[in-house]
Amino acid sequence: MNKVRITAIRQTVYSDLVAQYENPIEHACGVRVGQQWISVDGERPEGMCPSAWSSMQEFVVALAHGGGNFYDGWMKNPKSAMISCNDGFRPFSFLIEVIE
Repeated sequence: MNKVRITAIRQTVYSDLVAQYENPIEHACGVRVGQQWISVDGERPEGMCPSAWSSMQEFVVALAHGGGNFYDGWMKNPKSAMISCNDGFRPFSFLIEVIE
């Protein structure tokens, strides 16, 4: 089974939506740009945000089992995917890729 590296690439913050809809919270997201995790056997890496994991799990598991080429050539590297977490206020984009 392949190991899969998950890298936090970029975060977008929709301040207008936060101001309009979100209740004040102290700690919304602990992920940092450039942070990396390694998934072994398609499992959620320690320290990975459970909500972000739920957005990418099926892609990580597929890559771990040798899959890829999602959506018929979507990514330049067929052994990768760019997935965003499901936070509607401050989504993070993650690059997931097989480690050779």
